[in-house]
Amino acid sequence: MKFGIDSGHNCPPDTGARGIKFEDNLTLDVGNRVIAKLRALGNEVVVCRPSSANTVRDSLSKRCSTANSSKVDIYVSIHFNAFNNQANGTEVYATSDTGRKIGKPVLDEIIKLGFFNRGVKSGSHLYVLKNTDMPAILIECCFLDSQKDMNLFNPEAMANAIVKGLTGKVPSAPVNPVPDEEENIDETILRLQKSLNRLKITDKNGKPLVEDGFTGANTKSAVEKFQTIIAVQPTGIADATTWNAINLILAKRIIRPNHAGGAVVRYLQYRLGVENDGVYGPQTEVIVKNFQKQNGLDADGIIGPASWQKLIG
Repeated sequence: MKFGIDSGHNCPPDTGARGIKFEDNLTLDVGNRVIAKLRALGNEVVVCRPSSANTVRDSLSKRCSTANSSKVDIYVSIHFNAFNNQANGTEVYATSDTGRKIGKPVLDEIIKLGFFNRGVKSGSHLYVLKNTDMPAILIECCFLDSQKDMNLFNPEAMANAIVKGLTGKVPSAPVNPVPDEEENIDETILRLQKSLNRLKITDKNGKPLVEDGFTGANTKSAVEKFQTIIAVQPTGIADATTWNAINLILAKRIIRPNHAGGAVVRYLQYRLGVENDGVYGPQTEVIVKNFQKQNGLDADGIIGPASWQKLIG
């Protein structure tokens, strides 16, 4: 059997939910274990998580393209839910009868771990299920903002449940998870360093960050600089507010004159060398138009795709 395994998110600006734990870390951990176990059972596995993407839609599209071009037999997308700190349990999404038949045993095995059964549901609204050519399921393993679910959650047990649901068995001997491209790298820190470099946020010495996945004084200073730019307390720790601002900027939303865009406008003002008050007023408009003229763009004062391309690629 040829499986396409997609560890959800993990591709800025496509990043997951945050709660008691961070979705990107959980999906990558469980996904790597599932991949290793499926291969140990003699299956072929295609890793569908892309290494980079310009937008969330681009990230989703690349996952589908990988699965489709590889002609996998079954596509499995692994996710974790978050809602209101109270909701809990496991649900599986599918769009076809075949998908539902694949998803039901997976759900049954996860429920045996003690999670509440939220059912197999229609995934007709989910991009990766609508745009893959083969039977596909999306697993919401449990709620990462639920203390009840996090007390139950164990990545090895979850991976075993998924594999057993897909194949009817698990490897008889322990299997080491598939390592990421670089062992012992904190993927969250690595993503942070890559994102800050893309945003041209340098360290205290004015240099780009070394993308090594390790927290250090230079990374901390770059985070502090970014937090100062977006007008939040400069702690040097990339909290939810900091990540939300990074993701908003990387989303390249269209910014027009008189736009009170907060963090995005403050970042633009920083890059263009104008007072960053977070409001796109007349002074900022003049600087934006000058920037556009200098870069051979239409000087309309609108920060659209072409202007964003010059700023962050």
